[in-house]
Amino acid sequence: MFKRPIKREDYGIVLDFLPQGYPLGRDRKPVAQILGEKYFTLLEVAPKAGVTLKHGERVYIGPDKRERIHHVIGRINISKLTNFAREELENAITRLVEQREKEFVDFFNNASGINIRLHEFEVLPGIGKKHMWHLLEARKEKPFESFEDIQKRVPLIPDPKKIIVRRIIMELEGKDKYKIFTA
Repeated sequence: MFKRPIKREDYGIVLDFLPQGYPLGRDRKPVAQILGEKYFTLLEVAPKAGVTLKHGERVYIGPDKRERIHHVIGRINISKLTNFAREELENAITRLVEQREKEFVDFFNNASGINIRLHEFEVLPGIGKKHMWHLLEARKEKPFESFEDIQKRVPLIPDPKKIIVRRIIMELEGKDKYKIFTA
């Protein structure tokens, strides 16, 4: 039987820190909810004793020695996020998309068909057949260089950065069976 490699995160962005644990939980140990930087994985982590985490802080959660995080408790569903973490989620994703702009522009340059009837562009919110064809024609001329370049060269396309952010949130919410940007 073929086993897919596990996609692990090395760094995460703190969405919320609960120094007393969950208000209604039995275990009153500190816990943080974080967003993985690479695969946008939502995780729950236990900080080391005496460590206070701030929202928006970048923390190492990889396999090597961790300075601030004791251990990763596990993945969590978006529905388990605190209200504060849910509010921070879009901001954190937006910052990561901005930092990794080249990677997401490369997606626009290399996107292909998911199956015979569906293209990766078509699962992006706000992109229909018309925009898909405009994107395909524009990238034939020359590869896109930035989000701004995409907007200039493709008529009436919504903001590409916001499209990516909305798609990542849709994938985290489980609204679509296709996973393009998340693990």
